[in-house]
Amino acid sequence: MRIIADTSACVGAGQCALVAGELFDQDDDGIVELLVDVPDAADEPAARRAAALCPARAITIKE
Repeated sequence: MRIIADTSACVGAGQCALVAGELFDQDDDGIVELLVDVPDAADEPAARRAAALCPARAITIKE
């Protein structure tokens, strides 16, 4: 799996960083920062949850 974060779509809600802090952070403006684009198998559920919770749909999962 690969994670794609669209910083131009991000609204800074921070749900990704809350549920998957090992994969996502936020910059000084609150915009998503992708820390890991190819997560380990153990982190895949957290990546999927972050994508599902993103209100702006700024996080995409590619298989």
